[in-house]
Amino acid sequence: MSVINLKSNFELNMSHALTMYRQSELSPVNRSVVPDWEKKYAEDYRKHVRKTSIDSSEPHAFVVFGASGDLAKKKIMPTLWHLYSEQLLPYKISIFGYARSNLDIVSWRKGFEKYCSIKSGSEKKFDEFCNNLKYISGSYDKEDGYKRLNDAIEELGIFHNQGVNRLYYLALPPTVYTEVTQQIHDNCMGDHTKCWTRIIIEKPFGHDTDSSTALSDHLSKLFREEEIFRIDHYLGKEMVQNLMVLRFGNRIFNPTWNKDHISSVTITFKENFGTEGRGGYFEKSGIIRDVMQNHLIQILSLVAMEKPKSLAADDIRDEKVNVLKAIRPISFKDYVIGQYVGDPNATNVEFRLGYKDDEGVNPNSITPTFCTCVLYIDNDRWRGVPFFLRCGKALNEKKAEVRVQYKEVPDIKKDIFDFGDLKRNELVMRVQPNEAVYVKMNTKRPNLEFEVEETELDLTYSSRYKGVRLPDAYERLILEVFLGSQLNFVRTDELDLAWKIFTPFLKHLEENNVVPEEYVFGCRGPKSADQLMHDHGFVYTGTYKWKPEELSNKL
Repeated sequence: MSVINLKSNFELNMSHALTMYRQSELSPVNRSVVPDWEKKYAEDYRKHVRKTSIDSSEPHAFVVFGASGDLAKKKIMPTLWHLYSEQLLPYKISIFGYARSNLDIVSWRKGFEKYCSIKSGSEKKFDEFCNNLKYISGSYDKEDGYKRLNDAIEELGIFHNQGVNRLYYLALPPTVYTEVTQQIHDNCMGDHTKCWTRIIIEKPFGHDTDSSTALSDHLSKLFREEEIFRIDHYLGKEMVQNLMVLRFGNRIFNPTWNKDHISSVTITFKENFGTEGRGGYFEKSGIIRDVMQNHLIQILSLVAMEKPKSLAADDIRDEKVNVLKAIRPISFKDYVIGQYVGDPNATNVEFRLGYKDDEGVNPNSITPTFCTCVLYIDNDRWRGVPFFLRCGKALNEKKAEVRVQYKEVPDIKKDIFDFGDLKRNELVMRVQPNEAVYVKMNTKRPNLEFEVEETELDLTYSSRYKGVRLPDAYERLILEVFLGSQLNFVRTDELDLAWKIFTPFLKHLEENNVVPEEYVFGCRGPKSADQLMHDHGFVYTGTYKWKPEELSNKL
């Protein structure tokens, strides 16, 4: 029987054969508590999907492997609940949890319920969502559990008298990807003439070039490329989605998007908290594998790519690949790595703990928790322009942004404004938190004298789009998998090229036992990182400073 069966409450409008979502209105109870803007947000999604070729009459099975783990509890299940509550999931859908833990539905629910946003008046709907879930306990390396899972999915097909589309989300450690995907292929594939099968895999996609290639080769023997969805949730973030529109949809930016006008590009990812009990995992990866090789290099490719032929997934990814091919090998002089230590004078107890104090971390660890490196793209558009990738944990603030710094006004010393200090223009796209786009520019100070000062044109989303709920990255990406869109997922050749950029750098650090510089919890990071950027031409003016909001949640 379908996990989600709302026929008694909602009337499905079957005249829309192409629609993937339920067409009914929200129930009277929920209408009284759901704001108008949120109903419009949900309806916008439904309109988007009506343009697709997915047949909503087909049954779907969504299987979460690693259902008892943190990713499933904190991200995947809350996302599925939100999509369900907004009537954005396929009409005939069954949701399965699969894990080694011997749990019942009640225990599984307790694990993820506290991370779900349950609005007043939605309690019954949440009960309905949970009461129709299915959980299967099984091993990852033995076929018995997979056969039981497949039998349950096949029962759905018998009930609906149709093939069941299958979506398998691997919320698992990468060490078990090979055996789990093999078991899925051997025991849980549907008849491809009647349904589709899609696999979602979370980063890290390997540990270096060789391991990544081995994983890709393994997957290619089991699934077609269009069936594999390598998820990088940063590609689903609203401001990352906005990059192409800002670039190619605005005449004021696109003509200056080149080496003749731009001095540097800085892509930053900062966290104001440490590893917090995840030190054992982090010790195996480090900040370069965890953030730089995936999130930051993906953003770089979107910033630097040429205009694609169309918005088709492969046209966009072809241009991203061209950028990655043109990136010069990282110079072993053009980087700074760091590792945070505790601040003994901090009032916050967490700030007194260094990385090596975390559970599972080698007391002699040289794993970097901070890195700044400089990349150069050897093509006609970007030759000579430094791209700074900067990321770290336990820093002074939490933010992710792209900062495009323009060159100075020509002959600035001889300019008509020789009495003033003209600052460099900057275009800043803040990815998180509090999404915004702002342009730093020079204007006349409003007074009786003719003075120049730096100011900004500021588009902060929370001010401009009051009350609008921005789509969560996982919501967007999971919906795209249902739709079969590969637009915001990583293709095999992208992944291979990204590892080829960073593997020699990682080997250099590991083979030479490069010791990271220490920096105190809560600071900007090693001072030598700022000096590195200065040496490559970045100019920090500091006259406009964004004051981050105090946020208790950690995205």
